[in-house]
Amino acid sequence: MGPDAGGARGRGRRLGLAVVTGDSMLPGLRSGDRLLVVHGGRVSPGRLVVARFPDGTVAVKRAVERRTARDGSPAWWLLSDNPDRGVDSRHRGPVRESEVLAVVRARLWPMPRLV
Repeated sequence: MGPDAGGARGRGRRLGLAVVTGDSMLPGLRSGDRLLVVHGGRVSPGRLVVARFPDGTVAVKRAVERRTARDGSPAWWLLSDNPDRGVDSRHRGPVRESEVLAVVRARLWPMPRLV
């Protein structure tokens, strides 16, 4: 998953675009899907998010539950929808809340729909 430039503003939060790469979010999202994201959006269990893992990888994952990172900071347990593909919190542990970069609001392309 790689974020694209996005600078539009809406309700004080920055809107952006993200492009899905890989198969970790099948069947709901496919490689090449374009997503509308809200930077600084509210994360809740079940929402799709864009997050940076400790190794620097930026990916779309599903927020499952709040956890605590090793350093005691608030974090999220993030999982792939396709558990046989991709890397997620099962491999890397919880992701600090500060590293959850955006919340996915909709798929814009190929077939627009809310997520």
